[in-house]
Amino acid sequence: MKCIRTKIIGCGHYLPEKVLTNDDLSKMVETNDEWISTRTGIRSRHIAKKEELTSDMALKAVNMAMKNAGISAEDLDLVLVATATPDKTTPATACILAGKLGVKVGTPAFDVNAACSGFVYALTMADNMVKLGQIKTAAVVGVENLSKIVDWQDRNTCVLFGDGAGAVIIRASEGEGTAEDTGILATKIYADGSQTENLYATGGVAETQNSGFIKMNGKEVFKFAVGAMCEASHEVLRIAGAKEEDIDWLLPHQANSRIIASVGQKLNVADEKVIITVDHHGNTSAASIPLAISESVANGKIKTGDLVLIPAMGAGFTWGGLLIRF
Repeated sequence: MKCIRTKIIGCGHYLPEKVLTNDDLSKMVETNDEWISTRTGIRSRHIAKKEELTSDMALKAVNMAMKNAGISAEDLDLVLVATATPDKTTPATACILAGKLGVKVGTPAFDVNAACSGFVYALTMADNMVKLGQIKTAAVVGVENLSKIVDWQDRNTCVLFGDGAGAVIIRASEGEGTAEDTGILATKIYADGSQTENLYATGGVAETQNSGFIKMNGKEVFKFAVGAMCEASHEVLRIAGAKEEDIDWLLPHQANSRIIASVGQKLNVADEKVIITVDHHGNTSAASIPLAISESVANGKIKTGDLVLIPAMGAGFTWGGLLIRF
């Protein structure tokens, strides 16, 4: 039976010029490369300039994605941005981005804040809009300016996060309705609002009138993340009628190497099939998955026809999964 599939037709990414290594951090806070790398797998991360806006990074990622897709901004029916670090409280960063891109007047643009699960949430929403026939072509972006909300004196959090942007261009296409189709085969998103105090920012417009800093209960996050990401993975595989052995690549949210390894083991995915970029990106929250997708497509790791399983978990708690055939 014929069906509508959402196909990724172009990818793009952007990383700020400044690279902050673990050795650099050891001069700022009591830590060292061995302590950070053994616990997180992170060795460096990119840091945006003070004047570099979230929309600036998103623009560069989308421009690269549009070039790779062979389209222009006038072709876009939607601009959707996943971020927890917007340019302004309002308007949405997606609207600012749409203005910089020069999309058609009337093109919808809005933000999604689901923290590290943001891109999974955003692509799920865009996929649903494609299936409903509301849009045909869209830019979906994950972008974060996390260095602006990191407490650089807190060694438990400042070593984890980085800045960057990733984007995909999606387009409606026709499929056969099987797991062999190209495009987004399945999505699933979840949340548990009772867990908000385990991963959060200390500020907010209504509460403190400032953005605050990231705080995290690392043990609780680790314990929850592994189970949640596996749950989402199993569900999207079930929805698509696929099995663990069908997976060509496991591309999880890049939080830290221990979580990634645990998820891979529980899903019976061989180490060589797990994509890891956290070592040189750090945790870029909503940007981590599209960054890893774009980098992996660009370097030839992800090839046409590959089945990619993408689970994520973040503050909220939010979590979810995508199953995509490229």
